Amino acid sequence: MNDKVVVLRYGHRPGRDDRMTTHVGLTARALGADRVILPDNAGQSAETIRDITDRFGGPFAVELRDDQRAFTRNWEGTVVHLTMYGERVQDVEADVRADSVESDTPLLVVVGGEKVPFDFYEEADYNVGVTNQPHSEVAGLAVFLDRLFEGTELEREWEDADRRVIPQETGKRVVDPDEADAERVGDGK
Repeated sequence: MNDKVVVLRYGHRPGRDDRMTTHVGLTARALGADRVILPDNAGQSAETIRDITDRFGGPFAVELRDDQRAFTRNWEGTVVHLTMYGERVQDVEADVRADSVESDTPLLVVVGGEKVPFDFYEEADYNVGVTNQPHSEVAGLAVFLDRLFEGTELEREWEDADRRVIPQETGKRVVDPDEADAERVGDGK
């Protein structure tokens, strides 16, 4: 897999962070990242993300690691640390995009789950804040990825999906991929 954008979830408190860690991974997948790296004690979150990828398509990889600090320190590419104390996303998004996506340089996005050690701030090429106010790390990741990709991730087509969601005004409609493709042809798309 060609990892252009990788999200690293730093820290995981079992029982307290299970849902949030899972949602960091699902948000990374849905909004354009290629892989998520979770702490080695977040196995249940990893399994949930893999299950969603199996059912709704990929490619997307999930990895468990216990060496997150060393991994970040040794990353060969651009490192963005999402933190409420960073530079405003709207002030640095073009520079981050130029240093990563446009230059085909791998990008590591660090999302904290507990108190992040100061060396993450020092290792980062960019410490980026979304609103500089306390809020969900999932919301910060979603806003950052959307700005990074300038909305293009919203048009992504998924490979090897067992299920596809059919957008509609009300209700829920999930079908197998062949049925979705037949509807798309019938609509002239």
